[in-house]
Amino acid sequence: MKESAYKSYNELPLFLNAKLVAQVLGISPSSGYELLHQQDFPTLKIGNRIVVPKEAFIQWVKRNTGGGDG
Repeated sequence: MKESAYKSYNELPLFLNAKLVAQVLGISPSSGYELLHQQDFPTLKIGNRIVVPKEAFIQWVKRNTGGGDG
């Protein structure tokens, strides 16, 4: 597993793209893109872009890890 470049949720921008989601979770970029296309992942489509609101991402992590302080 790759190590995340981020040490706190406070360091994240308001919206995350697939590449940033992958970096935060320590997964490959292709896995980040796959995650954004999963039914239960909190995405927002803006034109052709798919982004993840920071707060929704944090809640998703907490639901799927049983906590996840940042």
